[in-house]
Amino acid sequence: MERSVCALHEAVIQTEGGGFQVRRPFPQPGLSFCDPFLLLDEMGPTHWEPNKAIGAPAHPHRGFETVTYLLQGSIIHEDSFGNKGHLSPGGVQWMTAGDGVIHSELPEPEFKRRGGTMHGFQIWVNLPASMKRMTPRYQEIAPDELPIAKAPDGLTTVRVIAGECMGTRSLIDTVIPITMLHIQLKPGGTLKQPLPPEDEVLVYAFKNNARICGSNTSLPEGYFALFERGDYININVDSSSPYAAELLLLSAKPLQEPVARYGPFVMNSEQEVRQALLDYQSGRFGSIAPRMTEE
Repeated sequence: MERSVCALHEAVIQTEGGGFQVRRPFPQPGLSFCDPFLLLDEMGPTHWEPNKAIGAPAHPHRGFETVTYLLQGSIIHEDSFGNKGHLSPGGVQWMTAGDGVIHSELPEPEFKRRGGTMHGFQIWVNLPASMKRMTPRYQEIAPDELPIAKAPDGLTTVRVIAGECMGTRSLIDTVIPITMLHIQLKPGGTLKQPLPPEDEVLVYAFKNNARICGSNTSLPEGYFALFERGDYININVDSSSPYAAELLLLSAKPLQEPVARYGPFVMNSEQEVRQALLDYQSGRFGSIAPRMTEE
């Protein structure tokens, strides 16, 4: 059975990190999260003048995963477990904070010096109670390693961040089964994507407009759709459209567990959140050498 749209929401503008603007589909008033997805931020596109770019200096996390997917720009990652990474356009960083980690995501020094456009996504994925205190881990996929699926007619291209599309599987090892796709539809392009019937499914249009075929619903740029239960979704761009569309699809089975969140900590109870704060303040999350956070 084809899934139809049950709700449309417009993203809101929010300030994050060191003071940069994001377009945030959720959380927003009336929609705290889309279980198990806790947050979806579109960072930019923002054009930075030379020496003006800012990012997210060192900060802690516990109890969930952070996913950064970059479309334009250049970001340096470093965390208190000794992981370092350079994220360039088309690259993915998947950090499982688990028991607790401090990390920073800052403009790469040369990018900051010369300026340029920064554009990408950050997604927070909740962890089940049994995995919230797992050992932190870090996965990085370079742009030329990210699996890409293409329709035979050449009108649909999908970058497979997590899960599977058109027989192409992601390289990311996820704690819970997740589908995360960057969909590019040229005029006349369509994607029929099977998804587990029990999954929560949402699609965010971040460039131009698309159409959800099952309910004949227009999905304008800057809006995201939540779906009814079903076996697959069908998205297209009309052949008469002068523009291609780009969308982000997120799909996973809801955890259906209590959520207690305070800033960068997401646990199952207020007591666990307080313990996370105490552990962070006592230095249990480790630290990052100052040189990276001061770039």
